Amino acid sequence: MTAFGKLIRTTAFRLTLVYLFLFLLFALFLLGYFAWNTRRLITEQITQTINLEVGELTDRFNRFGIRGLVFSAGNRALRPGSNLYLVTTDTGQELAGNVGPLQPGVLDSAGWAEIAYKRLDEQSGEDRRALVRVAILPGGFRLLIGRDLEERRRLVGVMASAAQWSFLIVLVLGLAGGVFVARRVLVRVDAMTGTAQRIMAGDLTERLPTGRSGDELDRLAVNLNAMLDRIEALMEGLKQVSDNIAHDLKTPLTRLRNRAEQALASSGSEGDYRAALERTIEESDGLIRTFNALLMIARAESGQARGDMTDFDAREIAEGIQELYEPLAEDKGLTLVVRPHSAPIHGNRELISQALANLVENAIKYGEPRKVLEPVGGDLPSERDSAHPADIVIESRLDGDTAILSVADRGPGIPENQRAHAVERFVRLDSSRSQPGSGLGLSLASAVATLHGGALRLGDNNPGLIAALALPVPAAEQHST
Repeated sequence: MTAFGKLIRTTAFRLTLVYLFLFLLFALFLLGYFAWNTRRLITEQITQTINLEVGELTDRFNRFGIRGLVFSAGNRALRPGSNLYLVTTDTGQELAGNVGPLQPGVLDSAGWAEIAYKRLDEQSGEDRRALVRVAILPGGFRLLIGRDLEERRRLVGVMASAAQWSFLIVLVLGLAGGVFVARRVLVRVDAMTGTAQRIMAGDLTERLPTGRSGDELDRLAVNLNAMLDRIEALMEGLKQVSDNIAHDLKTPLTRLRNRAEQALASSGSEGDYRAALERTIEESDGLIRTFNALLMIARAESGQARGDMTDFDAREIAEGIQELYEPLAEDKGLTLVVRPHSAPIHGNRELISQALANLVENAIKYGEPRKVLEPVGGDLPSERDSAHPADIVIESRLDGDTAILSVADRGPGIPENQRAHAVERFVRLDSSRSQPGSGLGLSLASAVATLHGGALRLGDNNPGLIAALALPVPAAEQHST
């Protein structure tokens, strides 16, 4: 396709043609209305002048008779640039005036008419047009007074000529403007197309060019660039996940194979085989949990869980998780308490529960029991006793328009400069490498928070870590509060 062909097929050029057509229609209508109104005003002025003279000459006739009328009409007809005057008898015999012979029937009835005429002082030339009024006087005399319409014709002709030139100028300038605008738009679109082709070729670092005008193309480019940033991040995350899966799952799979091979090679008893199978099942369960976590993260990041969202209270989840994990915490010598406060949430209950459960599991895994002296009476310290604070605290509360589900522990915590890295998949910090796990707990919690329009916040508990799911409160609840 040629450059001109591409140019005339652009939306900008076609819109320019449409707007140009509409503008020309509007301009023609406006000029036509102006010409018609001007013609009407000139006609009104002519009729007013003629009516005034008819009244004057009629009064002259009434006062002085036909002689006075003939004398006055004859004098007025001799003036330079005068109107048209004609006085005749009832038989059509001319008595005074400056108008030559008229078409038959013009003087037969009183009223207005537009006629062709010739002046008596003009020997040749084409007939002119005039607007005349015929009055029938007592005795059958006819009085005709008129005004030449040449002035009106010239004015209308000037306006018609101006309209033609205006139409031509507007058409040329409009087409030139359309070509100019279309070329500018086409240059920007071609630049975007070239960038898109490089991106499709595999260079995800390319971004659409943007200008400073902030027009619709700039806004589109900004949004597309944001989408490309997201795609690049997802592709990088996919690559990283693939690498991490290949690296982190290779070890347990290798260990699983070695144990099975060792069990087959050894000539042990049935108990040895059973123990080897139990270790194999345990290792397989760990792998299954890892893949389930990956599937849940993928489900959250893809937005597939948005169809299962309902309204519920964060307090119910906090209390349910505390009841589920309290025995596990006690087995490790940790005190786990809950501080439930009502906080409405609209979301996927299963995913939010799993995310909070992951945070509690991390707190139990990495938390350390506080070393306190046993009281003499043997009573357990209350979680409200400031001298004996709980090791793990689950809390649900409302913070403005945000529902908070937090877990605070007394473990080693996460340094501030490593918190962004800690929520990535399969990431295990140095302080946690001695503990079993896959490094997916915080990743899942972060993905669930993002799915619900919130965020996972990590902070200091001095000592320990506070991990909080910050989720937006439903709009209806915001208005009610």
